[in-house]
Amino acid sequence: QVQLQESGPGLVKPSQTVSLSCTVSGVAITTNYYAWSWIRQVPGKGLEWMGVIAYDGSIYYSPSLKSRTSISRDTSKNHVSLQLSSLIPEDTAVYYCAAVRSRPVCVLTSDPPVPGQYNYWGQGTQVTVSS
Repeated sequence: QVQLQESGPGLVKPSQTVSLSCTVSGVAITTNYYAWSWIRQVPGKGLEWMGVIAYDGSIYYSPSLKSRTSISRDTSKNHVSLQLSSLIPEDTAVYYCAAVRSRPVCVLTSDPPVPGQYNYWGQGTQVTVSS
């Protein structure tokens, strides 16, 4: 019953900022002990953890992306959002939102992510950075 669905613009230009949204159904994103993560996969490479927002609003970012990553939530819409600024072609990837429940911070922030640690995944949304 729990479902996650990502959405975004698809094609963006270098130096711009992309905004992605994850719509969650079946469970409130404020439900105790859930954490809501953003993960991406660059073509030909593995998964990369980007950041997470927990049920209480706590946010953690990947050190490599922290300077240009922003995660937020809209509890009234049950949405989790991601903004990635100063885009470069290497940001071209499929972007996923995923949920993990009742795991410690070291698991929430693990990079690379271990798919089996996550309870739910969205289908992913393609972001292509090109002029």
